[in-house]
Amino acid sequence: MPRECLIVAPGQLELRDYAVPQPQAHQVKVRMEFGAAKHGTEMAFFKGYFAEHGDWDAAYQVFRRPARRSPYPFGAGNTCVGVVEAIGGEVTRLKPGDHVFNYSHFREVALWPDTVRILPEGVSWKAAVCLDPADFAMGALRDGHVRIGDAVAVFGLGAIGQFAVQLARLAGAHPVIGVDPIKLRREVAGRCGADLLLDPAQEDVALRIKQETGKRGADVCVDFSGSDRALHEALRAVAYGGTVVAGSFPKPGCPHLDLGAEAHMNRPTLVFSRSCSEPNPDYPRWDEGRIMDSCWRMLSEGMLRADEIVQPVVPFAAILEEYPKIESAPEDSIKLGVRF
Repeated sequence: MPRECLIVAPGQLELRDYAVPQPQAHQVKVRMEFGAAKHGTEMAFFKGYFAEHGDWDAAYQVFRRPARRSPYPFGAGNTCVGVVEAIGGEVTRLKPGDHVFNYSHFREVALWPDTVRILPEGVSWKAAVCLDPADFAMGALRDGHVRIGDAVAVFGLGAIGQFAVQLARLAGAHPVIGVDPIKLRREVAGRCGADLLLDPAQEDVALRIKQETGKRGADVCVDFSGSDRALHEALRAVAYGGTVVAGSFPKPGCPHLDLGAEAHMNRPTLVFSRSCSEPNPDYPRWDEGRIMDSCWRMLSEGMLRADEIVQPVVPFAAILEEYPKIESAPEDSIKLGVRF
């Protein structure tokens, strides 16, 4: 039987067998070849703090505390790429042998709808598994109204931050500044277009950003670090009347976030960004589908680089040992890839 990887409790993973039925009319059966994790969201489950927010009540748009529903088991992994093995009776768009990709946790075989995206010949699987995070990066830059010539600082150079750097560069921003304590991530961001890279463990990054921008500060700061300390530095680094885009899903509680200091004096606009929340701020012209289509065009045409972002790539057979390293050894990874 095929196996899947599940987070069954904070800090605990399991490989479980499961059955795969025959595809229904508009389904395809896909055998996985590659996949990748989404570090920020998945770590909220792996570390166990997701439920601290409570249960999301969509009708009232609030979290109700305490949480009464367990989020476990939760699938480890975010996007997979595979080959179609069988199709349902009414599928006309796909055929066995096609390479496709879709949102999916790490599992060896899956049934997907026949609307999944096709991976064109010659396009890397790494581009496919980077569609998300690229869409969240594009959503953040659009929400921040980044314009040509703007100084942009990106705090947190995980996968979303890496694409925020690339997209800011494509948008004509200058300088594009990347901030992260992990050397590997700074190095990759430098090769992907950042003009200046800063280590918050080694210097006052907000002051340095002010110095590098003629004392003004960054017109737009984008935070995907998941750290309240980094969000505080973004509020210190932004220009008077500028914009701070908060895009991560941090742990509850912000002991290092001081809203009575620079945030109060410099009157920035604080925007919370989530590209999958509908309606989009620019609806009806823009929605999540248009953002995804735009990002996929740029990824498949090579305008956005994904190869260095997906690292390391580990065998699925070693996932129980390798997945926890996202938390225990963050200096060794940007976006964990899996080979089935």
